[in-house]
Amino acid sequence: MPRLRLRHAVRAALAALVPLALLGAVTGPAQAAPEAAWPEPVPVVSHIETTDPVVFITIDDGWNHDPAAAQLLLDRRVPASLFLLPGAYSYDSGYFHNLLNQGRSRVENHTVDHPDLTTLDAAGQKAEVCGARDRHLAQFGDGPRLLRPPYGTHDGTTRTTARQCGAKALVTWTYDLTTWGQWTPPAPRLKAGDIILLHFNETVAQDLKRALDLADAAGLKPAPLREYVPE
Repeated sequence: MPRLRLRHAVRAALAALVPLALLGAVTGPAQAAPEAAWPEPVPVVSHIETTDPVVFITIDDGWNHDPAAAQLLLDRRVPASLFLLPGAYSYDSGYFHNLLNQGRSRVENHTVDHPDLTTLDAAGQKAEVCGARDRHLAQFGDGPRLLRPPYGTHDGTTRTTARQCGAKALVTWTYDLTTWGQWTPPAPRLKAGDIILLHFNETVAQDLKRALDLADAAGLKPAPLREYVPE
């Protein structure tokens, strides 16, 4: 009889464990820690929807350190977005430190080497975008929040990479007012929210003055682009 009772006790214990094992098989995967979500792509912005009477001055690259352009930015208190390449300030960072410290400009992301990002895989795009972010942060103590892809070209990978590297938007432009050689772009009729593209080239001072004059003629004031792009 003791052996029989022991067998019954073992069978009862096993029977009780079976439902628990089945429950674990069903609920186990659902209770596992979820995998890290792929970052949401950032929006692509070429114009800001706003009723404020503002335009946005953006200047790319940074190779030409024209003192006249810097003085105009400082004198007019222009909150320009400077989409810089690390190599362009590596030999004279003081030019841009002065604009940031004495004026209202902010440094944004334009990649490390200015490639067409759509020709790179995800790892290559991340190296370009996060690499520039890290160098800007180390040099200026302020990480960029906007990305302008070189040539304005981008794909889905660029938009998710931008988010991974701390950007909240990918910024192109409404009008390119850069003078290249003998060609000067026609004067547009600016509207509230337009984003103006310039470059730190040989004509940056005259191009900047022209852009500011066009804004004045339209009753618009330059505003800080970063503040108008939502998180």
